[in-house]
Amino acid sequence: MSRDATAAAQQFYGRWADFYDLLARSTPGLGDLRARAADALALGPGDTVVEMGCGTGANFPHLRERVGPSGRVVGVDFTQEMLARARDRVQREGWRNVHCVRADATEVEFCEAPDAVLATFVVGMLADPAGAVERWADRLAPGGRLALLDAAQTTRWFGWPVNQAFRGLVVASSPSGTDAYDAPPWTVLDGRVAAARRALRKCTDETTHSEHALGVVRITAGRVS
Repeated sequence: MSRDATAAAQQFYGRWADFYDLLARSTPGLGDLRARAADALALGPGDTVVEMGCGTGANFPHLRERVGPSGRVVGVDFTQEMLARARDRVQREGWRNVHCVRADATEVEFCEAPDAVLATFVVGMLADPAGAVERWADRLAPGGRLALLDAAQTTRWFGWPVNQAFRGLVVASSPSGTDAYDAPPWTVLDGRVAAARRALRKCTDETTHSEHALGVVRITAGRVS
């Protein structure tokens, strides 16, 4: 992202952090999708998993359950208000092995290679989603797994009414609305999600893919060599 775009995104998501947290925790079916994405990482006790763009920490319970008390969960986000709520969640639950880091998920570096990386509803916001996925794959330990949980317009035959509703959601959740794009923001989102999934397939083996919520939500995962 450019500095202006980054600042706009931080301001937008900071302003709506409380509402975002409410949606993340209470939207019907979303918890199950988060659990499925965590399952796609094939985590085991003692593993270290990094969540890129962790938001308010809605995925933390699913990830910590799978790595156990001997594992580590690291959440990365660049919005201070989002991370404040994530840290509150960690403190409230008493999770000593869950850590929050304020950083740009496309540039963050780690002292030790993690066993898994998860990004949920993140790549559609990135100017270079394929490059981000490639960097995340490069940072994984050998045999590590990478999973993406994202939403885009459905390609199923009944898609028109579903996509109309989805487009409204995309506009409402975009920091710059429709003003910052040469194409409609839902078209930009579709292209970014597709580019990220192609990059994941290129960087990993044993790739899996599933579609949910009338084909709007996709979970794609793979293992690095």
